[in-house]
Amino acid sequence: MPDTVVTFPSGSTTGEATVTHVAGDVVILDTTPFHPVDHTWPDQPGDAGVLRAADHEVEVVEAVMAAEDADGTLFTGGDIPVKRGTEGWTWLVGHRLAEPAPAWLTESATVTAEVDAARRAALSRGHTACHLSSLALDAALADLWRKDPGTDPLGNPNFEARANQTSSIHPDGSVDEYRLGKSLRKAGFDTETFAAQLAARQEQINAQLAEWTAMDAASRVVTEGPTIVGRRRWECDLPEGTVGFLCGGTHAASLSEFASVQVTLALPDPQLLVMTTTVTPA
Repeated sequence: MPDTVVTFPSGSTTGEATVTHVAGDVVILDTTPFHPVDHTWPDQPGDAGVLRAADHEVEVVEAVMAAEDADGTLFTGGDIPVKRGTEGWTWLVGHRLAEPAPAWLTESATVTAEVDAARRAALSRGHTACHLSSLALDAALADLWRKDPGTDPLGNPNFEARANQTSSIHPDGSVDEYRLGKSLRKAGFDTETFAAQLAARQEQINAQLAEWTAMDAASRVVTEGPTIVGRRRWECDLPEGTVGFLCGGTHAASLSEFASVQVTLALPDPQLLVMTTTVTPA
């Protein structure tokens, strides 16, 4: 069984496919438009939708990563014991159904795979906005570093890379948590000044986001291969230049899809920053 070919990086939400394996409520296709939740960094939920054949239809509740070891044992989601792309493994997209696979859904069957396009679009906006917010956050905090922590794609001190501990994408938004503990202070970040100026920094971030989203810049996913293990990168043509991150998720095709992107910053305790990003679609 070869690695699953994926079409979601180009924005596809539907396609014809052949069933290659069925394991209870998980169906593997040779090619799919479904984006799966990553088992090692599950920031973006997997796509939902349906599989159809003739007058039959079955619900896909979420696409998940799947992998087969050298002995042919199939693992799905969090049960996969190795990182994505590990050699000697076959890497797949599993379509988890709302029920065990019906009798018509068998190996070699031809199906139409159809993603919930509205949900996908909302998740894509949420993911793109998450990246824009992280860049705006780095820029807004640039003057608070006494040492060089490394730079982000815009050349600003990379607070995101140094401090981010969790990121959760949801339709038209995201929530990111950042560590503000001893290790960040030792790295040269002025946490006390930041805490005292939280509202002003939030205002600065939102001003930057308003400037960027007004530009209708192109946004895209660049791939290095057609399968689920091909490296993928998000890129966006901001006024400051083209920026990008390695990213396995889906994204908006243009910032014209946003009426606005705004963040709120909160410090529920002195060692934790929570940034909530909210998208208003165009």
